[in-house]
Amino acid sequence: MNVTVSHIRSALQECYPPREAANLSRIVCCEMFGQSNIDYYLGKDMILSPNNERELESILSRLCNFEPIQYVQGAARFLGRTFQVASGVLIPRPETEELVEAMLKEIAPASRILDIGTGSGCIAVTLSKELPEAEVTAWDISGEALAIADGNNRLLQASVQFVQRDVLTYQPAEDDCFDVIVSNPPYVTETEKRDMEPNVLNWEPSEALFVPDSDPLRFYRCIGELGRRMLTAGGQLYFEINRAFGEAVASMLRKQGYANVRIRKDISGNDRYVIAERWK
Repeated sequence: MNVTVSHIRSALQECYPPREAANLSRIVCCEMFGQSNIDYYLGKDMILSPNNERELESILSRLCNFEPIQYVQGAARFLGRTFQVASGVLIPRPETEELVEAMLKEIAPASRILDIGTGSGCIAVTLSKELPEAEVTAWDISGEALAIADGNNRLLQASVQFVQRDVLTYQPAEDDCFDVIVSNPPYVTETEKRDMEPNVLNWEPSEALFVPDSDPLRFYRCIGELGRRMLTAGGQLYFEINRAFGEAVASMLRKQGYANVRIRKDISGNDRYVIAERWK
């Protein structure tokens, strides 16, 4: 094992289990300092300049403070593309990739799409890139998130229109008309905080994660009501959900008048998505 890898793993071993420390050391060496994977696994050492050594110590300090590696890198992968991320937006998750993959199989190529709570823009930008005929709009309440999302939009040469908007208070205008609405809104209850890892709890934006125990469906209910007014006849609604509330979200949408309401599971077998259609 090379000296740099030994140093990294030694620094991280008190904070992370061995497998995670090993994975982080590979990311630091290969993705952040440019060592080839072959040289890394052959145990070849890296020659670091004094500036690189200082940068490495800064990286290790941040990781030992449980800052997510994606924030340290400033980037996260989502369906084959690299998105810029920072502590003002959620880190894209594999479950959300599954949601977008399902959408790409089902929605019309020239759809008018609204992404509510866009964060890094990973959903909206991916849909814009994969469906170049679509008109994609994305909302978020956070100006910081919108700045990051717009940066990803420009970096990846997509054509999303971003709007700062509070979905909980917004009243639709006459020209708000969409064929598809998708949202991965806050859905973690306050009670669930105690089971969360510090790299999520202490770093990712709480306003994008948590809902009160007294009203865990607040965003789904609000977006469902907006969808009744903004979706075209037969328009589709896609939600990523808390696995504990699949039936509750589905039941709520049926009461709101949606048809063909389905709950789908993620790759781990958990209820993770609810899909519905506005009555024609």
